Amino acid sequence: MRPLPLGTCPPGEGYRYSSSANRSNISSLGAHSRKSGRSLSMPLDTVDLAQSSVLNNEFKIIRTNEKEQMQGLNDRFAMFIEKVHNLEQHNKVLETELSALRQRQAEPSRLADIYQQEIRELRSQLEELNGEKSQLLIERDNVEDDLQKLRGKYEEEFRAREEAEATLKAFKKDVDDATMVRLDLEKKVESLLDEINFLRKVHEEEVTELMDMIQAAQVSVEMEVSKPDLTSALKEIRGQYESMASKNLQSAEEWYKSKFNDLSEQAVRSNEAIRASREEMNEYRRQLQSKTIEIESLRGTNESLEKQLRDMEDRHNVEIGNYQDGMAELENELRTTKSEMARHLREYQDLLNVKMALDIEIAAYRKLLEGEETRIGTGITYPGTSGGAGAMQGYNYQSRMYTSSSRGSKKESKDEEQPQQIKPGAKVSQREVYEETVVTTKKMEKQQELR
Repeated sequence: MRPLPLGTCPPGEGYRYSSSANRSNISSLGAHSRKSGRSLSMPLDTVDLAQSSVLNNEFKIIRTNEKEQMQGLNDRFAMFIEKVHNLEQHNKVLETELSALRQRQAEPSRLADIYQQEIRELRSQLEELNGEKSQLLIERDNVEDDLQKLRGKYEEEFRAREEAEATLKAFKKDVDDATMVRLDLEKKVESLLDEINFLRKVHEEEVTELMDMIQAAQVSVEMEVSKPDLTSALKEIRGQYESMASKNLQSAEEWYKSKFNDLSEQAVRSNEAIRASREEMNEYRRQLQSKTIEIESLRGTNESLEKQLRDMEDRHNVEIGNYQDGMAELENELRTTKSEMARHLREYQDLLNVKMALDIEIAAYRKLLEGEETRIGTGITYPGTSGGAGAMQGYNYQSRMYTSSSRGSKKESKDEEQPQQIKPGAKVSQREVYEETVVTTKKMEKQQELR
């Protein structure tokens, strides 16, 4: 409850103060009435005018005190009414805020729809990015498979090249061997030719010698006719040697020709094998260069795709971080909104409690005022002298005037307080509204935690 303004006192103390003052006034009035009763029982011509003047002064003092007390009470009552008006205005403001909060709570679908729309868009973008990422991963896997196949082909071609180089080396060795054999055969042919020439010379010399011997034999035959004929024998011998020489020469030429033809054919075959191996090696070299260029291009493509994939993953991670930050901010805003709504509900409940306490306090003041009015209205009558009767009549008139004025002010305060009174049904509905708001707030918090 708020503190009372200066110059006022709590309701209980004011009631004790006013009741004690009224008791003291009434007791003094009773004492004076007893005194005046003794004096009024006398004859009228023996009334003491001094006592009537003292009594009038006391009545005036009592009336002034009562007026001051009633003015103070009226001022306090007016202050309470003004405070009630202020609290009612503040209550209306809080009711408008509560209705706005209830509308916002009754229509949470707009904010939820906006956030759900944004979340759906973000999820769709996330799914698209995941699809692109999976597609890029598939393309990367395909490129890696192609790269592995090309690497296998490259290794096969490299092994084929090594085999070709090995066969080429073997063919080179065979060619070298064939060249050496050819050189040896050429040397043998030259030596055989030299030997043939030498044998020819020797044969010619032998023939010349035989011719000389034949001529010498003819001379001796002419000289000695009786000697046996040697020419026929020499001819036979020369024919035998010539046939033997021609046979040897022919066989040697045929052997050398066959060997030369064989070596020539072998050299031609070796040259053709060397040419074919060179062509095959050149073809393998061209294929190797093309595969190397293709591998380099595929390596560059793979690097570019990996770089794009890394960039996309970085962008994806950054976007996910931004989306998570946005969702965290939205959750923080939702929590702050819930806390503000709960705070407003607590403030509204506190103000309702203050209003109920003020209504109870006003009702207590009303009962006090009604009790004072009934006690003063049914109050005090004094029989006696004209002076005393006039004074009592004036006092009763003042009391009735005060009573009528207090009743009028009471009626006005009732008229002012009538729209401010809290009905039991209104209390129940406000409690239900508060409970319903608390329940819906807890439901929203549970839904948010489940999300």
